Amino acid sequence: MAAGRKGEVVPLSEDEQRILQEMEQTLYQHDPKFAYRVRNKTVYRHAGRHLWLAGLVILLGLVVMVAFFTVSVFIGFLGFLIMLAGALICERNLRRVGRAGWQDLTRSPRAQSLAEALSDTRRRLRERFRRPD
Repeated sequence: MAAGRKGEVVPLSEDEQRILQEMEQTLYQHDPKFAYRVRNKTVYRHAGRHLWLAGLVILLGLVVMVAFFTVSVFIGFLGFLIMLAGALICERNLRRVGRAGWQDLTRSPRAQSLAEALSDTRRRLRERFRRPD
């Protein structure tokens, strides 16, 4: 889709769609590894990995706090600060992910061709920018 004047959404012409499909096929033929990465990775996967890391940091901080609080209050407080850092990482990445991204993270990767992945993206963009009647 292309943007027209004053925010109008103009669908791609048949010629533009054909050119886009040829570009997709050429990309898949010349660099199948890159095409696979583009097809299977999303913007939200990066934030999802950081959420797992944040969970591990929180768990590590809890273990440090519980294990060393009786030995040294300073080390116990350090464990609390580690937990706080993990919680901040978690909060930041949850904001990045949002509701739509969370659904994408919980969905298992589907085996689909590059053309199907891009057509799905085009469909979602059309729905997003459709003008209300």
